[in-house]
Formats: sequence, C-alpha cells, structure tokens
Amino acid sequence: MSVEKAYDPSDPSFKFVDRPDVIDPYQDESCRAEMSCGHAVTPGSLTGWCRSLLSKGQSKFTCPAVQPDGEMCGAEWSYQEVRRLALLTVEEMDHFEKELARIVVAKFKACPGCKTYVERQALDNLCFDCTICEESGKPTMQFCWQCLRPWKGRAPRSDRCDNDDCSDKVLELLQECGTITLEDVAGVGPVPSIRACPTCGMRVEHDKTGCKNILCPRCQVEFCFVCLKLTGQCLQTSSYYKACSSGIAPRQTAMPIWHGGNMAPRSSVVPRGPP
Repeated sequence: MSVEKAYDPSDPSFKFVDRPDVIDPYQDESCRAEMSCGHAVTPGSLTGWCRSLLSKGQSKFTCPAVQPDGEMCGAEWSYQEVRRLALLTVEEMDHFEKELARIVVAKFKACPGCKTYVERQALDNLCFDCTICEESGKPTMQFCWQCLRPWKGRAPRSDRCDNDDCSDKVLELLQECGTITLEDVAGVGPVPSIRACPTCGMRVEHDKTGCKNILCPRCQVEFCFVCLKLTGQCLQTSSYYKACSSGIAPRQTAMPIWHGGNMAPRSSVVPRGPP
C-alpha cells in the first residue's frame, strides 16, 4: 500500500476517526478518515485496494472490513467517494476512469432502440427484450445481443439470429487476438492475450503482472489464464508462479454458457486456430 499520501488534519471535509485502517490495520499513526459505511481508511490504502479491484475486472468498489460476526462489510463506495477520500491524483483518476469504462463496455451493450446500456441476464439466449423501451411507452425492442440488430428467427437461441452475417465476434476475437507473456510466471511462453472465462464465458484479459490466475468480474470464479483450469485444480499440480503441468490451453473454439454455476459449451462458429 502507498504511504506517500496523507490527509490534512485541518480539512473539515473529512470525518477523522481514531480507529484502525480496515484495509491496512498495521499502519503507523497516520490520519484516518471515515467512509460512508463507517469504516476507517487512509488515502494510500484506499487507492491500493480499489486499484486491485479494478485489476481483477471489478467495477464496484466494496469495503473489505470484516464484521464482528465474521462477514465482510461489502458496502459499495461510489467512484466519487473513492476519488475524494483516496486523494486520487490526475494520473490516477485517468487510470481509474479508463479501467471503469473498459469494464463497463465488456458487460453492457446499448439497446439499438432506446440507446440505454443494458445487461443480459439469460446468458444462453441471444434474443434480448429491452424493458427500458417497454417502460418508456415505446414498442418493446427485441434485438440480437450478438449483432445488435432487430431479432429475426426463432427464440431462444444461443448461437446466432437469422440476420445475415450474425456471428460470435468474441469467438472470432479469441481466435485472432495477439499473445502476451506473463513475465512473473516461470516456464510459460506466449499465451493468447484474451480468454473466455471457463465458467461463464465472459471475455477477460490479463494485465501481464503478478501470478497466472485471474478473477472473473462476472461470476467471481478464479481460474488460470494459462491452462484455463479453475485455480484450485491448477494448483494441485502447479503453483501460482510456475508453468502448468498440462501446458498452455489452446485458443478456445466454444464459449461456455453460465447457468447459475453449471457450464454448457456453445458450438463453435469459427474454425479452430493454432495455440
């Protein structure tokens, strides 16, 4: 955690408290301020914690404090609150806002009817009924989540609609993306720069730092970016910073579909490519 930032004790815009920092309780006697949930932080620890959440693909900033009953607080902090209490610099604000935008774009799409950003719940059905259009008094907009055109054909359907050239752009991207090197992981060569979460199918990227595992921002399941096994399975024969015993998983040719924890692969629509 950064220790370079510090609150001005005379600043009346903060509520200062004499309680341990919930993120880094072993800090020295630096000034601590109270978040909206009632827990105390320092600007350096808050910056580090929220940056780590962003690196895992999470767009919500939540309090990690452990309650007396053993449960995590989990209160959500707005970006505006984090920006103020973390004393974010101009450079840090730029980084946070670009990461937030990237994460949101990956999870939401704009309805071609009302232009509202919506999130799909039925991940095994590409036919999306926009309730925002319905609530605004407009005819309900039913569109294809894949090609973003008005839906054609039968529904539900998970591979494509009947519009011409409707194809799974994510699968195409998984086949055509470049490669990256995980420099902190010994014995691992280049791996595809984009993977689909093996549990829910969400497209994810590795920031190329730290261990080989990544936490999916949608289903919150941790998996190995190299072999695509769940972290617990991978670590049975390997470690966080060593090559996987099964080697590098090839480029994915089918998208997993998440059914509340059950996974069903979707048929491929693009030819298999080299690893």
